[in-house]
Amino acid sequence: MARIIAGVGCSHVPAIGAALDLGKTEEPYWKRVFAGFEKSKQWIADIRPDVAIVVFNDHATSFSVEVIPTFALGCADHYKPADEGWGARPVPIVRGHPKLASHIAQSVILDEFDLTIVNKMDVDHGLTVPLSLMFGKVNAWPCTVIPLAVNVVMFQPPTGRRCFALGRSIGKAVEAYHEDLRVVFLEQVCGSWTIGGIDIDMLFIA
Repeated sequence: MARIIAGVGCSHVPAIGAALDLGKTEEPYWKRVFAGFEKSKQWIADIRPDVAIVVFNDHATSFSVEVIPTFALGCADHYKPADEGWGARPVPIVRGHPKLASHIAQSVILDEFDLTIVNKMDVDHGLTVPLSLMFGKVNAWPCTVIPLAVNVVMFQPPTGRRCFALGRSIGKAVEAYHEDLRVVFLEQVCGSWTIGGIDIDMLFIA
């Protein structure tokens, strides 16, 4: 069955993505930031995840004030980097894992979480910057990705308790999945999550 092997809290500052994309990582202003992630990149390369479930917030890219899902789970087979007004980031297309994502959706909905299921979504810096920080500049992301968008932008956001409970439900769903997969969580939104016995307590990092 699938196993949750790690949980990571990570920044998603859009300027970090721009610094990476424009080759500024060695400039004095940025060098200490990126040097701090060298060990993280080596660590995640060593554990070799098959799937990363990325908990993030959408910045009015795929959703807007007209449609504000509290929790939205990506079940598509791929996600394009979004054009946020200055062109899409020059990063690889994000490959999804629709079978595991659909299994999670079914499991947590039966657990009485009313997820929004998303079958087409462009992903912005909230998702791609954590991937870049953990995996570096690559021609293809080394694992598949399941996006989990959480509303922390508009009132009323979910409570920390609800995030905690959903994380526990997702952990149960992942560990009940039949395929032998190594799963990591990357998280950049506010709330407390318990995922497969791993506690992640993070504040929103902007």
